[in-house]
Amino acid sequence: MSIHELVVAVGDPRNPVLNRYMSSNARVSIIRGPLGSGKTVGTITGPLMRHMIEQEPNAQGVRPTKGLAVRNTYADLMQTTLADFQHVFGDVAKVKRGGLEPPTAHVSFGLQDGTRVESELVFLALDREDSVRKLRGYNISFVWMNETKELQKAVFDMADLRHGRYPSIASEGVNCTWHGIMGDSNSWDEDHWLWPLATNPPDGWEFFHQPGGVERDGLNNDGSVRWRPSEYAENAANLPDGYYERGMAGKDESWIAVNLGNEYGFTVEGEPVWREFIDTVHVPEHPIAYDQELPLLLGVDFGRTPACAIVQYQPAVGRYLVIDEFVSEDMSASVFAPELRAYLGREYPRATFRGWGDPAGDRAGQTVETTPIQVLNAAGIPVQPAPTNEMLLRRSAVIAPLKRMAMDGRPALMISSRARTIRKGANGGFCYRKLKVSGDARYAETPDKNFYSHVCEALEYVLLGEGEGVATLHHAAPDVGPRQFEADM
Repeated sequence: MSIHELVVAVGDPRNPVLNRYMSSNARVSIIRGPLGSGKTVGTITGPLMRHMIEQEPNAQGVRPTKGLAVRNTYADLMQTTLADFQHVFGDVAKVKRGGLEPPTAHVSFGLQDGTRVESELVFLALDREDSVRKLRGYNISFVWMNETKELQKAVFDMADLRHGRYPSIASEGVNCTWHGIMGDSNSWDEDHWLWPLATNPPDGWEFFHQPGGVERDGLNNDGSVRWRPSEYAENAANLPDGYYERGMAGKDESWIAVNLGNEYGFTVEGEPVWREFIDTVHVPEHPIAYDQELPLLLGVDFGRTPACAIVQYQPAVGRYLVIDEFVSEDMSASVFAPELRAYLGREYPRATFRGWGDPAGDRAGQTVETTPIQVLNAAGIPVQPAPTNEMLLRRSAVIAPLKRMAMDGRPALMISSRARTIRKGANGGFCYRKLKVSGDARYAETPDKNFYSHVCEALEYVLLGEGEGVATLHHAAPDVGPRQFEADM
């Protein structure tokens, strides 16, 4: 198929969202869609190729453009981004790779009006915020951000200042006709930097949200979501028969929701620590209300990323409710303690509370004699060491109530949507890292230390302190621990 035939072939009426994206001239246009929805090839055959063709020709009849194709890792760049580009353009693009320079495609083809497209597309892997330095030397026409959600905001911001610099009257005898950023991505979550931009797009920005390849179809007997292929899925005519049915097999609910259902959500590459957690079962539709008649139970993890899980226990039915959290980054105990105390006083002004922390927080360091637990107690937060730091017991302290039903037939542990980091940790952010080995998938023996692990381990400490670990070990009902260390806010 020639370039002319390819351009004419796009625009299937069964793909209305993809068509609108492909014809957009917004300065920033980003499409969010499920796997198999045609968004990557749609970017190449739509805005990318179209902006090459629509560039105003110079006096020599040449339509000159330069662009960047960006991906988060070099492996993904070569295996998908560049591979898809070459599949579409074929022999029209001559790709140079190897050496010190990044892979570069030189595109050249004639148009029916006698002019000629001459374009250069550089393929860059930008996986960290310090990658912005790679962008500073480029004067380009446009940027294609493949899998936009995987890129850092700092990378996007710098790229947004590099386009529109080529061509110019001085360099090619003609100015840039259109310049901007085009992006395609699977769905992101509410904490991602794209969320507020998609919710309230700046002037000159357009977001396009494709229907999911699958849609919800009620609940299974175990409370998990049942899915079915969607009749509104785009690009379905170009997919193998049963694409989405096979795609759902063996996948967990959050993965299906994000990657196939195109729902806002969160997935990670790892083995979840709390595999028994099911978001639709353990997270109510609305935030869990604070009960002023019940004390707050605090779990605290220390280190340079201290965090606190805020829990209440309903003795009438035997249920723990994770109602809130307090997380930090790069903060010492001496700073964290008064910040946590101020938060509790502001949000729960008349609460009584008690807490359990990492037993390591009761040991003084080499340079200071005061322990983190002593710092919290001095700030008016009564915390004592959890009974043990044994990993199996800590895991069991959470897993047991996740599996157990309370007296009203609902789970014995529920997590409020307000506890966003704990919820995302339970969905897989708190995970065993996948090892890079050949053969069957293997995972690390201890959870990955990341932003989610601290507050999730804080939840383990408070439930362990309240008796859950001991109850699991002895196969007994939970024994809510002694109610000492209570204080008034």
